[in-house]
Amino acid sequence: MSQVEWDEEEIEEKPFNMGYMRKLFGYLTPYRKILSFVVVVVLINMLLSLAEPLLLAYLIDNGIKNGDFKAIHIFGITLLAIKLIGWGCDWIRTKYINFTGQRILFDLRQQLFDHLQKLSFRFFDGRPAGKIMSRITNDTNAIGELINGGLITTVMEVTHLVGIIAILLWMDWQLALLSFVTMPLLYFVVGRMRPRIEGAWTRSRQTMSAINGNLNETIQGIRVIQAFSRQQQNNEKFDVINTRNKKAFMRAVTLESMVYPFVEMIGMIGTCVVIWFGATRVMDDVLTVGFIMAFINYLWRFWGPLSALSKVYSQVLSAMASAERIFEILDTDPEVTNAENAKRLPAVRGDVSFENVSFRYAPDKPDVLHDVSFNVRAGQRVALVGPTGAGKSTIVNLLMRFYDSTDGKVKIDDIDVKDVTLESLRQQMGIVLQDSFIFSGTIEQNLRYGNDHCTEEQMIQAAESVRLDRVVAGLPNGYDTELEERGSKLSVGQRQLLAFGRVLLSDPRILILDEATSSVDTETEQHIQEALETLLGGRTAFIIAHRLSTIREADVILVVQDGRISEQGSHDELMQRGGTYANLVQTQQQMQEAVMSQALL
Repeated sequence: MSQVEWDEEEIEEKPFNMGYMRKLFGYLTPYRKILSFVVVVVLINMLLSLAEPLLLAYLIDNGIKNGDFKAIHIFGITLLAIKLIGWGCDWIRTKYINFTGQRILFDLRQQLFDHLQKLSFRFFDGRPAGKIMSRITNDTNAIGELINGGLITTVMEVTHLVGIIAILLWMDWQLALLSFVTMPLLYFVVGRMRPRIEGAWTRSRQTMSAINGNLNETIQGIRVIQAFSRQQQNNEKFDVINTRNKKAFMRAVTLESMVYPFVEMIGMIGTCVVIWFGATRVMDDVLTVGFIMAFINYLWRFWGPLSALSKVYSQVLSAMASAERIFEILDTDPEVTNAENAKRLPAVRGDVSFENVSFRYAPDKPDVLHDVSFNVRAGQRVALVGPTGAGKSTIVNLLMRFYDSTDGKVKIDDIDVKDVTLESLRQQMGIVLQDSFIFSGTIEQNLRYGNDHCTEEQMIQAAESVRLDRVVAGLPNGYDTELEERGSKLSVGQRQLLAFGRVLLSDPRILILDEATSSVDTETEQHIQEALETLLGGRTAFIIAHRLSTIREADVILVVQDGRISEQGSHDELMQRGGTYANLVQTQQQMQEAVMSQALL
C-alpha cells in the first residue's frame, strides 16, 4: 500500500461492522466462565435494584398512609440490605471485568505485535511507523474501553430495560403503553444523530493517528530538523495537525452531548403524561399514591438505560473505527511464508545461484530485476556495483527472502530458498546495512542478539576481530554499558563496528554487507578489512559498495545496470575489457586525484 492509499484509508468513514464485532467477541471466549459469573452477579444486582420502587409503594401505601411504623422499619432494613448486597455485587463486577478486560487487551496487543513481526517488508513500505504504533496503543485502548465498560454496561442496561418494561406492563399495561408514546420520537432523534456521531469519532481517531505519525517522524529526524533550522516550520505543520485533532474531537463530543439532553427531555415528556393520567385515576380511587410513585420511579429508570445505551453505542462506534484499523493488520497475510512442505535448510557450503530471476515490487509496477543469472562458489567474495537504484540491494533482499522473486529461482547449494523454512535460511546468513539498527540495552546484549548461547570468550573475540574492543575500553562500564535508543551514545562508526561484531558472532555461512563500510572512516574501514580477511575465510560474502578499496579484492564483481547484470568477472578481467566497470574505476580515480590536488592547494 502506497502512502497515498494509506492516507485514503485513514480518512474514509466506515459504518458499524458486525463482522468486526464478532471478531471482538472471539477474544471473550477464553474468559467465558469469568464473564458468565459477572453476568450472574449483574443480574442479581439488577433484580435487587428493580425491587426498590415496589418497596417504595409498600412504604407509602402501608407505612406512611396508615402510620404503620413496622412497615417503615421493614422498608428501612430491606433497603439497607439491598444497598449492601448491591455494593458487594458492584465490587465483584468491577474487579472481575477489569481483570478480564486487561487480559483481553493483553492478548490483542500480543497478537498484533507478533503478527507485525511476521509481516513481509512490502507491508511496511509506505506505512508510517507512527501510525502503525497507533494501532498497538490508541486503537487497542479504545477496544479495551469497550470491553471493560461497554459490553457489561450493555448487559446491565438491556436486562434492566427488559425488567422495567415487564414490570410496567404487569403493573398497568394501559398506563405503560401510554408512557411509551414518545418512543418513535426518541428513535427519530437517535437515528438522525447516529451517522453524524459515527463519522465524527472516526475522524477523531484518524487525526490522532496523524499526530502520532508526525511525532514519530519528528523524533526520528530531529538532527536534520535542527541542522536546517526547521523548528518553526515543523511547529506550524504540527499546529495544523493538532488543531484538526482538537476540532474533530470537540465536534464528536459536541454531537454526542446533544443526544443525552434530547433523551432526557423525551423521557420527561413521557413522565409528565403518566403523572397527568395517573393523578386523575388516583383521584378516582382507582390507583394509590404509592402505586403512581413506584410507576414513575420505574419510568425514570426506563429512560436511564436508554441514555446509557446511547453512550455505549458511541463507544462502540469509536471502537469500530479502531477495530477496522487493527483487523486491517491482522487480516493481512505475510507474503513471504514457509511453503507447506518446507524443510529445514541443512548446514550449507555457501554456493549461491540466481537462475533467470526477475522481480517487481507490485503487480502494477515495472520489473526491478530482469532475467538475472549468476553463480557463486562457496567461500567467494562477490561485489555488487552499479548506480543507485540499479537493483543491487534487491538482489541480496531476494537472497535473504525478504521478498520472493516474481520469476526464476534463487538457490543455495542447489536448494531453492522457497523450499526451506525462513528461520533455518536466515540462521545461516548475516547482513550488515549502511545504517545498522542498534537496540536499547547493553553492548553485550546487542552483540549477543544473533547468538544468545555464545560464551563470553567468543563474544570478546568477535569484538576484538572488528576492533570493537577499543571502543569498549573507553566506556565506563565496558560491555555492560547501557545504550540508548538506536545506540545514540555511540558514533556512526562505532555503531557500525558493533553491527559487525553482532553479525560475525552469529557465525553466518553467507555474509551480506550492504554499503556497510560507507559510514566509517578510512582507518576504521582498514581495520574491518583486516578482520574480514580472517573472519570471511570459508564464507560466501556479498558486498555492495562504491569504494574501490572495498571491492578490488573481490573474487567476482557483478556490475548491475537497470536491473540486469551487464558485466561480471574479477577486477583485472573487467579492467581489461574496458567496459562500464573500467569507466567507473577511472572516474573514481580521477575524482580522488582531484580531491588530493585540491587538498594540496
